[in-house]
Formats: sequence, structure tokens, C-alpha cells
Amino acid sequence: MINAKITHIEYYLPGKIVTNKDLAKDNPDWDFKLIEPKTGILSRHIAGEGESASDLAVRAAERLFEKNSIDRNSVDTLIFCTQSPDYLLPTTACVMQEKLRLPVNTAAFDFNLGCSGYIYGLAIAGAMANAGISRRALLLCAETYSKYIAPDDRTSRTVFGDGGAATLIEPSKDAGMLGPFVLGTDGKGMDKIIVREQRLHIDGPAVFMFTMNKVPECVNELLVKSGKKISDIDLFVFHQASKIVIDNIVRILSLDESKVFRGYEKIGNTVSASIPIALKQAEEEGRIKKGDLAMLVGFGVGYSWGASLLRWEGRS
Repeated sequence: MINAKITHIEYYLPGKIVTNKDLAKDNPDWDFKLIEPKTGILSRHIAGEGESASDLAVRAAERLFEKNSIDRNSVDTLIFCTQSPDYLLPTTACVMQEKLRLPVNTAAFDFNLGCSGYIYGLAIAGAMANAGISRRALLLCAETYSKYIAPDDRTSRTVFGDGGAATLIEPSKDAGMLGPFVLGTDGKGMDKIIVREQRLHIDGPAVFMFTMNKVPECVNELLVKSGKKISDIDLFVFHQASKIVIDNIVRILSLDESKVFRGYEKIGNTVSASIPIALKQAEEEGRIKKGDLAMLVGFGVGYSWGASLLRWEGRS
């Protein structure tokens, strides 16, 4: 068990909003009477021209510092999860260290992972805290998938939105605040969600079947590993893929819908930022309170998946 905890989460969404009505104007042959019941998504935020993933992450981090009176000089680790970095090199986290005016003794690095990325980021930051390497880690997740999506790509354009999230992870005196973790990879699915020649390509049916097979297995593996029962979980926060995906996970696992958070309707699928954004939305809506036990589950591109338990430390 990792002796670490999440202390704060904030997020930022770009100002441009694209509704389904906007998409229908561009693509009059798209039947949103059929699309909306499947995706559950009515609008999404899209990064502007020249607005990068690091811009979204930096804004989320600045919001975290400001709203929670966090001294930026106390941050000693910056971890950035993205699949849309500003540059192939240098490391975008190094660029953000300067933008955020963090100390020069801050460890800063990127890792490339998609919809499971937040879980992996928590595992990395938590392990660093547990080992005494980090006292205050800033985990940033941000994506601008919209830059990879063709205007006529009905599968992707109706689902994905851009966004950034910032999470602060610190050591915990109490055990059981974060973890255990279940992590996994199946590279045979590498071509099912892939960017080739700057365009995103998704094999929707294959990804859906992977999800239906792997996510219930991952949930049950974590329950066994933690010695918990489904009834012990106060809130399930899945990667916010789409309505049809979460509907079927709920069906297969026979989950109580009141314990499943959904926050995709107005922002879409924000990839690695989706789980932290959903956690913050859940707090804002009173769906999670201090002491609640949440299960976080990410899954997708790679194929990659991960899950963790989280004892919520937020405001009561």
C-alpha cells in the first residue's frame, strides 16, 4: 500500500465550445438522433489555434495554486501525462517548469499514455512520495486530440474534447489513502487507436470489445487485491469514454447507478484528463465527500488499463 494521498484537484477547459448543432452544420449527413443516445455527449471544449496541451495544463495548475493557496515553491516534482506534447523534444514538463515558475530543483518529466494515464501517474507520484523522493508532486494531464481529428471523422469528432487537469499528491501518515493498483498492457491492440500522419484512427468495435472484456476483469482484480467488496465502494469513476461504454460496464458488473459518476455530457472524452476532471466534478456536485472510498478505472489506447482505490481527502 502506498502512503500517499491526493490533496487537491483543479481543471481547465478551453473557451471554445463546439455543440452537436455545430457539428451537424458542418456534417449534415450525421444523424444526431442516433449519435447522441450512444455517446451521451452534447458539447465539447476545443483548444484554439496555437493553444497547446501545456497551455491547458498550466492554466489548471495555476488554478490549483490560486484556489487552494498552494506555495508553488513547495512543489518538488512535476509529472506531465500527454499524447499531444508541445514538442518531440524538449520534454514539455521542462517547458512548464519555467512557465509555472517552479524551483529549479524540481524533478520534471513527461510520460506518453492515454486514457489510463491518470492511474499510472498516480502510481508514479504515489511511489515517489512513499519512497521519500517527493514531498509534493504536481501531476498534470492534458490533451488536444482535436488537432489530430479530421473534420469529417464522425467516430472521433463527436466524442473527444480537449482539457487539462492538475492534481497534487503528497505523503500520507495514514495508510490506505491511495492504492492498491492494478496495471496492465496488451500491445496487440496498438493499431486500434493510433495517430498516423497526424490523423487519429480508431477501430471503434475492437476498442469497445476490449473494454467490455478487460474493465470488468480489472475491477474484480482490484477488489480481490484490496480485500474489498463492490458494496464497499462509495463511487466508481471510470474513464469518461462515452455513455454506451459506461452503460455496458455498469450492466456487466451489475453496479448501482447511483454509485457511478458520469461527467461527459458537456465536455466529452478528455482522455487522460477525464478521471481527475470527473473527480473534481463529483466533489463540486456533492457526489463524493471526505472519507469516501472511490474506485478509479482508466482504459484505452495501447491497449492499456489501470485501476486504483482512493480514499477521498477533499473538503467534507
